Amino acid sequence: MRSDKIIVSGATILPMTEPECSGSASDGGAKDGDAQKYFTGSVALEGGRIAIVARDGCAEGEQRLAEFRVKGDFREIDGRGRLLMPGLVNTHTHVAMTLMRNLADDIELMEWLHERVWPFESRLGAEEIAWGAKLGIAEMLLGGTTTFVDMYWHEAAIARVARDMGIRAVLCPSFLDGERMAEFERDLPETIAVADGCDRLSVRIAPHAPYTCSEENLRRAIGLAKKYGVGAHTHISETLDEQRIVRERYGCTPTEHLRNVGLFELPTIAAHCVHVTGGDMDILREFGVTAVHNPQSNMKIASGAAPVAAMLSRGVNLAIGTDGACSNNDLDMWDEMRTASFLAKHTAADPASMPAYEILKMATVGGARAIGRDGELGVVAEGALADLIMLDLEKPHLCPRHDLVAALVYSAKSTDVERVFVAGRPVVENDRVIGLDLPELMAEVEATVGRVKQAI
Repeated sequence: MRSDKIIVSGATILPMTEPECSGSASDGGAKDGDAQKYFTGSVALEGGRIAIVARDGCAEGEQRLAEFRVKGDFREIDGRGRLLMPGLVNTHTHVAMTLMRNLADDIELMEWLHERVWPFESRLGAEEIAWGAKLGIAEMLLGGTTTFVDMYWHEAAIARVARDMGIRAVLCPSFLDGERMAEFERDLPETIAVADGCDRLSVRIAPHAPYTCSEENLRRAIGLAKKYGVGAHTHISETLDEQRIVRERYGCTPTEHLRNVGLFELPTIAAHCVHVTGGDMDILREFGVTAVHNPQSNMKIASGAAPVAAMLSRGVNLAIGTDGACSNNDLDMWDEMRTASFLAKHTAADPASMPAYEILKMATVGGARAIGRDGELGVVAEGALADLIMLDLEKPHLCPRHDLVAALVYSAKSTDVERVFVAGRPVVENDRVIGLDLPELMAEVEATVGRVKQAI
């Protein structure tokens, strides 16, 4: 049986392409506009991509599926009572910060950084970071995240873990002024070398933020990015302190400053974007910069609420990220989606703000566009990469399903994810990461954290 040939049959399919199709009683009773968003059918995977999307009752699709079956040598998965949809894209995180989960809670950002996080991080080497990354990737895979965009030190070590665990990743070696710049200049080519051997991995540079990176270092990093042909990933306008510092130094907003130094000449992902002006939003749209919403982290550290509805109305591409497990404190994209919608409604005093389907688009289509894989990831479509997840719909909290899309954003949980495919390969089955001894991993992480704390 070929491991790259799989048919998922009889599932409810949410393609995130808004196809012209009809719902049915068996898929939860789709009605009106909602019926255009999902349907029942089957999907065939081959060679890491989606070969066939066949809607029940569509003669052409069912004929092609029959021809696929005649060739034999495939595995069939019963999708009845299950939802098949694109894998989620966690567009901003620091995956190895699982090591600092619950280390620095209930304090403001500058104290959080200077007195808790940075002292702990100063004791982390590549080996410790690899253990934290392994735990974080396991958490994300189990929750249906098939791609993540990371920003951290020793990204080459994280790249190796991502490669071995089967997830898709964008690895972004980070720097700020001081010794981290030299580390970055060593880490970048090493990370690129690891990624070059795996088509699931890509690389970007990651200046920490406009207030922690001098203009000189930003320009040096931009030069390196152009040399290697990679994009950028940074924090922008996360706090009012950042706004104040950058205005005092450069006489402009953080967004304007990064445009002025040339960062946006690179494909750029901008995390947070909490305190952005209308002019900032126009710059983001003009340069194709993706704004990544991190609602739970921003709420917990009291940074504020990003104006996501306003950015959407101005044409800015939006995505969702969890941020790191030290400021969240998990890597759960389902919880993040729910919070993103609720926060937007609350801050706008408008219950119609950021409806469920827009939030799902941010977590799938928007994330794919952010990393330059628009149409290849974030959708269930023929020819797209087979990064897919299956959820068990037969759960009390998903019954009844008056509106399946709303149920996913407002009621679904990461534990509803039952199977995960990355590049057509099963990486999670029956709620387990294939090939991973999770209790052993957690024991090793606890031991690693103990050694680091003892050394501080």
